[in-house]
Amino acid sequence: MSADPSLNRLSMTIAAVERDTRIGKDTLRVWERRYGFPQPVRDANGERLYPPDQVERLRHIKRLLDAGHRPGRIVSLHLDELLQLGGSNANGQANGGLAGTRAGGGDDRDTADIDRLLELLRRHDIGALRRSLGQALLRLGLERFVLDLVVPLLAEIGHAWSHGTMEIFEEHLASEVLETVLRSAIAAGPESGPSARPRVLLATASFENHGLGLLMAEAVCLVRGCFNMSLGRQTPMRDILLAAQAHQADLVALSFSAASNPNQALDCLTELRQMLPANIEIWAGTPLQAMQRRSPDGIVTMSRLDALPPELERWRAEHL
Repeated sequence: MSADPSLNRLSMTIAAVERDTRIGKDTLRVWERRYGFPQPVRDANGERLYPPDQVERLRHIKRLLDAGHRPGRIVSLHLDELLQLGGSNANGQANGGLAGTRAGGGDDRDTADIDRLLELLRRHDIGALRRSLGQALLRLGLERFVLDLVVPLLAEIGHAWSHGTMEIFEEHLASEVLETVLRSAIAAGPESGPSARPRVLLATASFENHGLGLLMAEAVCLVRGCFNMSLGRQTPMRDILLAAQAHQADLVALSFSAASNPNQALDCLTELRQMLPANIEIWAGTPLQAMQRRSPDGIVTMSRLDALPPELERWRAEHL
């Protein structure tokens, strides 16, 4: 069905919907075929356009998926049903929140830092947010800053977003500020010499445009004395292979966000494993349970960033 001109101005392309909702393009197309929703209109060139009411419904679906619901049970629900289900789910999980995300982390001061950072984010006080993060970095050191503050902070932001108490633009805002702080810290950090081991190549796949997790991993590797080469986000497979050879990499570490398509990510890892020499380990960081369950042979999969230091020590014990 074609869209009228007035609807075109308000509708979003499939790429924009993916960025807004963090639901992958392939997933949107599969739901369209399997569940009859979403039902995009088409522009003059036949490209999909998603009206505002459908995008709003997709946002609520994503929140419920993050809370553990299955697509087959919720994708076909109407907005009022999603709101009702989301409300009961939020009440049912009220005791999770900070305790669940911070249980293995820092002390009471870290908890107070997170609460303050969240308040600054909600007030959109970017200068104060950046200064507070910088002060915490100086107090904690880079590794503790990442593991004890940034990880639980992001978990709490995701929790707030999934329960409708924080907007997506605020999540993007936090990511941008954190990237700025981490890049500065990495640039100012101690450089490991070329003889340092392991030699780590960090990247995201060509279809992955989220780079914050990669920066966090790079920061931990830096503190742990690795010799790093980071290619950043959306790196083609050929460039990863060439860089691994040029860097004489011991490890190739890839970061996959919650927005990644699991099948596409697993195909990427399988292809990379086939093309890289067996002596180069491939590490994949991902929160996606489907990737963790179906990880290809020869891939070290990590669901949590705090698994990185023990894996580095394991590698050193086996190879040095």
